Amino acid sequence: MNVLITGGAGFIGSHLADQLLARGDKVLVLDNYATGRRDNLTPHPQLTVVEGTIADRDLVNRTFESFRPEVVVHAAAAYKDPNNWIEDTLTNVLGAVHVAQAAKAQGARRLIYFQTSLCYGLKPLEQPITLKHPLFSGDYPGGSSYAISKTGGEQYLELSGLDFLSFRLANAYGPRNLSGPPPTFYQRLTQGKPCFVMDTRRDFIYVADLIEVVVKAIDGMGTRGYYHISTGRDYAIKELFEAVVEALGIKLDKPVEVRPRGADDVPTILIDPSKTEQDFQWKAHTPLKEGIARAVEYYRKFGVAETFTHLRLETPKS
Repeated sequence: MNVLITGGAGFIGSHLADQLLARGDKVLVLDNYATGRRDNLTPHPQLTVVEGTIADRDLVNRTFESFRPEVVVHAAAAYKDPNNWIEDTLTNVLGAVHVAQAAKAQGARRLIYFQTSLCYGLKPLEQPITLKHPLFSGDYPGGSSYAISKTGGEQYLELSGLDFLSFRLANAYGPRNLSGPPPTFYQRLTQGKPCFVMDTRRDFIYVADLIEVVVKAIDGMGTRGYYHISTGRDYAIKELFEAVVEALGIKLDKPVEVRPRGADDVPTILIDPSKTEQDFQWKAHTPLKEGIARAVEYYRKFGVAETFTHLRLETPKS
């Protein structure tokens, strides 16, 4: 089938493109390379790459009209600069509107969206978080421009009337990932810089496990609405650090510094994948150490020149 992937040169989008091309689908990737990498995609006779932003309505419309996708996977997102609210809004809200309207105009049968689990706010009311949890609850409703704008885009997809599936994700990790703790730990450890970990726990999903669900959704499984993709368990950030150290095969002179949580930081964010496990006949299966080892192998080969985060984080002094 014809599958159009916005943000297809990014971490999750490129893994999906590889999987679809390997089984014979035609894939068009639309990406502006703000955070994607050109070497994430290997030239293929069934692959078309269009460089540009989904904030450009005319470009989106022309691309959809020429390719006529049967399924659209909307993986593009702005998160590079937590202070650039304008770019976040242009890409994550207006861009989502352009993608939804173009998909509808060209008769796409399904649109798949990736959403952050931070849509539930920084102080979730339950653990694990179920799909009945309200959006942006508690005293800290937004948390970041990324979370706010991604949620705005999600709500426009709901409004569109399309057959859409919104996957609210745990923290994805693996080869090609340049955001979050693993690449940051790798970069600092290999450069001899100090590291610390926060006394928090988070929900992490290996990218190949995530892609399994997305491919099932492309093939028609699941029903219109919202799903969580996660392992159903949380990990201490220290566990990720130790897994990176082990994969690097190094020994530290002293244990990593564990810093206490800030007053606004939640001890854990864990989302409940039970609906996904049932509807997609799926369960995450990659052990954390195995997934981290594969990520580290990628970092050794391709390097980590720059990492990204949508949150303002305290950084250790060099």
